[in-house]
Amino acid sequence: MTDPVTAWRRLAGDTVLLDGFHALKHAVRFGAEVPVAVTADRAATLALADELAPDVRDALAGLLREVPHETYASFVPRPHPTAVAALAVRPSRESNLERLAHTPRTAPVVVLDNPRNLGNAGAVIRLAAGFGATGVVTTGTVDPWHPTVVRGGAGLHFATAVERLEVSGLPPGPLFALDPEGDDIRGIKLPDDAVLAFGSERTGLSPVLRARADHLLSLPMRPQVSSYNLATSVAMTLYHWSCGVA
Repeated sequence: MTDPVTAWRRLAGDTVLLDGFHALKHAVRFGAEVPVAVTADRAATLALADELAPDVRDALAGLLREVPHETYASFVPRPHPTAVAALAVRPSRESNLERLAHTPRTAPVVVLDNPRNLGNAGAVIRLAAGFGATGVVTTGTVDPWHPTVVRGGAGLHFATAVERLEVSGLPPGPLFALDPEGDDIRGIKLPDDAVLAFGSERTGLSPVLRARADHLLSLPMRPQVSSYNLATSVAMTLYHWSCGVA
């Protein structure tokens, strides 16, 4: 069996960092290829699996290698309380683009237009996976597979299609963009093939995406409240879609 330290050093530059037990659990649950996984306390990690993820406990037992805590800590930017880390093979861009472009769709695609906060992007991916969205697309410079985004998404990148695209390359489907000047979302039924776009935390929708939108929608909000958190806005919109009502 390959030494985990050697394997980690060989693979780290070309794989996705799974930071923490929950990220590894979700990645394995949704079919990720995980060539190396380490923990500073194998017995404690498997006990956690018995409690929280018995469906993947045996798979984790076959993957996890125990290493000294100092070795584990050297693999990650910031040690996780569960002292678990792994490397996974990123799904091919081609397969993700195929999933995003496939029609008819049974669930929307979420678009984050030039997001700036990595943690927010991760939280949105986690939400999208929970609602069964087809995928999450980002525009702009943020890498949606950045380790901080994957940590915020708890490894649920592997449960949906996550890619970065230009606005001109967004998946097909009616584009609904969230904007304070839009129509109240409560009067609109969102179709399953919707593309749901959310602007940057600081600047809102970019002019190019706003101009391309088929519909502008707004979320109900008390006067004098400035805005919702990005992940909250996505959650409210996906919940409205899931209810299937106008």
